Amino acid sequence: MKFGLQIGYWGAELPVGQRELVAAAEECGFDSVFTAEAWGSDAYTPLAWLGSDTERIRLGTSVLQLSARTPTACAMAALTLDHLSGGRHIVGLGVSGPQVVEGWYGQPFAKPLARTREYIDIMRQVWAREAPVASSGPHYPLPYTGPGSTGLGKTLKPIVHPLRRDIPIFLGAEGPKNIALTAEIADGWLPLFFTPRMADMYNAWLDEGFARPGARRSREDFEVCATAQIYLTDDPAAVLNGLKPVTALYMGGMGSEDTNFHAEVYRRMGYGELVDEVTALFRSGRKEEAAAAIPDEVISESTLIGDADSVREQIRVWEAAGVTTLLVSAGSVQQIRDIATLA
Repeated sequence: MKFGLQIGYWGAELPVGQRELVAAAEECGFDSVFTAEAWGSDAYTPLAWLGSDTERIRLGTSVLQLSARTPTACAMAALTLDHLSGGRHIVGLGVSGPQVVEGWYGQPFAKPLARTREYIDIMRQVWAREAPVASSGPHYPLPYTGPGSTGLGKTLKPIVHPLRRDIPIFLGAEGPKNIALTAEIADGWLPLFFTPRMADMYNAWLDEGFARPGARRSREDFEVCATAQIYLTDDPAAVLNGLKPVTALYMGGMGSEDTNFHAEVYRRMGYGELVDEVTALFRSGRKEEAAAAIPDEVISESTLIGDADSVREQIRVWEAAGVTTLLVSAGSVQQIRDIATLA
């Protein structure tokens, strides 16, 4: 099992101490560090800034939102960071949701799987640099010849020769079709709210993708980097209570009441009635009651909590379920050092 440091995205203000956390992660043997974005800080700028002080650790995004950049713009940023880091970049992508895509980026959310496939194909054309980049697909046509076009567009190759012709792409996917697509066309999966209890279901969806003609990877060389917090503590109850408000947010407050992909993950886990209850409470402004309604086991099965021996045993369970990397957050350098002793 490998460890990755999940930096995430910024809150209301510039976070402090992240350079020290990344330096400690590299010093302690962490495999990777990941940044994220929502509708505030972007993922690439902090990743380049923090990565400039590193020499070995892989630099990933978990995740870039497809609608934030055209596929060629994303490929340009990726090949640039890959050069600057000496070939250590991982492109983590996700479709986000209709509330963000249409409300923040002003683009239609329709056909997310088809858009993902087309997007990645264009990115790989850029990095391969075998011919001018072209796409006849309906979502990202290159060159553009639609309404308002001048007719002067031409296909181009990137000026910069990419350091690697095949930069790894991981996908943040939650539903069965998206997870199968991930196994078919990507190099790794970035699950959120993963639980080993559901491993058979997830692995069946992944196996569907691995079995498709032309699949890039197999189970043996595919990475599963699961966001899963680790808490070394003698008081698990206190940790669980502290995590309930954010769980209530993701379960009941993300997206819209009818379209919340995170809530669907919990429904697949068997918590449908709880999702309905938490959603109703959260969206009526009763956020504390929504958090209090969440049982401990809902959080504990997606989180590793306990003393060192207990957490080591839990890590073995996650590894047996197919997880290759645990993406953890940390609030201090000492916490990173403590987690590193579990490897």
